[in-house]
Amino acid sequence: MNPWSFSFSWPMLFLVLSLIAGSAWLGWANWHRRGKNRRVLALELLRFIAVTMLALTLLQPEWIKKIVRMDRPEIAILMDGSRSMTTEDVMSGGKAEARSEWLQRQKNGTFWKPLEAKASVALEDFAVTAAASEGGPESGSDLNKALDQAANRPSNLKAVLVLTDGDWNVGKSPVSAASLLRARNVPIYAVGAGSDQYLPDLDLQVVSPPAYGLAGEQISIPVLIKSHLPRDVKTRLTLKSRAGVEAEKDVVIPANGILEESLIWAPQKLGGYDLTMAIPVESDELASGNNSRDFSMAIRAETLKVLVIDSLPRWEYRFLRNALDRDPGVHVDCLLWHPGLGTGGGKNYLKAFPATKEEISKYDVVFLGDVGLGDGELKESDVELLKGLVEQQGSGLVFLPGRRGRQITIEKSALGPLIPVLLQEGKEEGLSNSVESSLQLTELGRRHFLTLLEKGESPNAAVWKGLPGFNWCAGVLKAKPGSEILAIHSNLRNEWGRMPLLVTSGAGSGHVMFMGIESAWRWRKGVEDKYHYRFWSQVVRWMAHKRHLAGGEGIRLTYSPENPKLGETIFMQASVMDQAGAPVREDRVTIKTTSPEGLVENFNLQAVEGGWGVFSGRFAPSTAGKYSVSVLTDKSGRKLEAEVIVAGVDPEIVGRPANFAVLKEIAEITRGEFSGTEGLSKMVEKIALLPEPDPAEIRIRLWSNPWWGGTLLAFLLIYWAGRKMLGMI
Repeated sequence: MNPWSFSFSWPMLFLVLSLIAGSAWLGWANWHRRGKNRRVLALELLRFIAVTMLALTLLQPEWIKKIVRMDRPEIAILMDGSRSMTTEDVMSGGKAEARSEWLQRQKNGTFWKPLEAKASVALEDFAVTAAASEGGPESGSDLNKALDQAANRPSNLKAVLVLTDGDWNVGKSPVSAASLLRARNVPIYAVGAGSDQYLPDLDLQVVSPPAYGLAGEQISIPVLIKSHLPRDVKTRLTLKSRAGVEAEKDVVIPANGILEESLIWAPQKLGGYDLTMAIPVESDELASGNNSRDFSMAIRAETLKVLVIDSLPRWEYRFLRNALDRDPGVHVDCLLWHPGLGTGGGKNYLKAFPATKEEISKYDVVFLGDVGLGDGELKESDVELLKGLVEQQGSGLVFLPGRRGRQITIEKSALGPLIPVLLQEGKEEGLSNSVESSLQLTELGRRHFLTLLEKGESPNAAVWKGLPGFNWCAGVLKAKPGSEILAIHSNLRNEWGRMPLLVTSGAGSGHVMFMGIESAWRWRKGVEDKYHYRFWSQVVRWMAHKRHLAGGEGIRLTYSPENPKLGETIFMQASVMDQAGAPVREDRVTIKTTSPEGLVENFNLQAVEGGWGVFSGRFAPSTAGKYSVSVLTDKSGRKLEAEVIVAGVDPEIVGRPANFAVLKEIAEITRGEFSGTEGLSKMVEKIALLPEPDPAEIRIRLWSNPWWGGTLLAFLLIYWAGRKMLGMI
């Protein structure tokens, strides 16, 4: 076989031959003109060689070297050992078995024996790394790496047989390694394990518990269930601890749909709980390993501090105060500005609005009733304190307007941007109607924790429908962008739609809520305090939840997200008080994190402007598990110990369909074949009949070789220097 290879067109060949011929004629002519001098002859020969090399470079010459392997051909068999292979969707005898079980049966049967007659067989498992058990960033299936290692084997590789579900989720696309194998004439034969369609199954995909709960209080645990069954499923969602069943709820999962539901749990004992959320396995389910999720939660006792501010002692104020005062988990202070009579007095009544940051920062939630700026009520400094309390201290603020219409003055103050609705101009005193109206829950409101007065969406909707109505409401134009509308007016509407009356939104690190009626006290009719107390209790605990994630003497730590996952950035915020209880103005706040493996990382928080003693920073966890977090201060002497649990994100999802598309693609690229599990034996027969591998081919591209270019440059430099030395112009 010719060891040289050229790439050219006929016009290019003609140009090259013309350059060589012209160079030869020019050299011969110069030699004769110079009296046939030997030195001139040497220079002209050097130029002829350089021009010839340059001309040949245009033809892209390549030196081809054939290497004939004398060792025995080898066949690499790659078998997937990842967790996704535990998915039960390989049909055998009318029943579904796990992909890994099918693969193990094939290994036990030594399916590769027919190949050993003509080639060596190398069996290799791939996929799961040591970090997979923690759901670390390196866990998963790297199909490209497995193929790349096979392609770079020093052996005489004849073919690659891959037995996998194709669920690659780490590293580059397998197409990259397949292209390398194609260049080496090594075909890939792929056998896809599993089904590329969802089999009948119920999958409890998401359980999102809060980081902590309060003993004796209702805790809402959202779940998401995905159905791949062609029928509606009536089942029971169960929460279990080591002590037994803690809570359960009957649910209906739509056919081939998704159910977003919440289970309510009211723990009575303090401490840590190891919990399992589960649904029963249906008779026609073919996969049972994804019907439950495990998680942990801490239950503790907290006393929440609430401030209620109003003007007239209206019924809404009286019953709200009584509800909070009788709540054993709440300490309530009141400030009543009665027009013309001064401030109200009595147990837990304040004589004036908290004048300093240290006085007001202790409150978790503030209820702002029918009060406004001026006229002996709020001052501009008070409004600024309320704004800072919500935005920087993470407290909650509830707007409860009344018939005096005083809150319209707040809309133009520093608190205005925090109000989640726009009020109607000219309707400061609200809207009255002799016909009783009611609150109508929105789609979001039917699922929200604040409006959950009964367990179950249907019973809860029935309760709200039967609650006593109202004859007065605030004049609301519309909800602001970014807010969440939980309930609307049953009758009134404007150009923006139904009037929103129960609206929430975030504000800085806190929450705000707008309640546009003053008749919630009437919910006691016929049931006493059952729904009225429950509603306001849930409002207080929902708004104060973030402030009590972690706290100590004079220091509090909040972080978001509350249930972080690996790969997410955790935003941390510390509120620090000095020994006198005032927010620190200058301090150095350091956070020390200790990973589950014992890796320690320190970083400083940056002070947030505003003078509230707030310091913020961010942290990116490197692995999943329980992190120990220490917050240390230099000047104020505060210290806090906390724990943050980072959930692992395991890319090996059990129950996901097999990825046959990528297997077909890599087989096509390398001129191999693809088949399902039923075609394994035929695939082995085809590999056994493959011819011996062609000799390995090494192509040395002279036209792009640096030595070739360097030699050409050296010849030209020597020719130029020689002409100068001989005095040739």
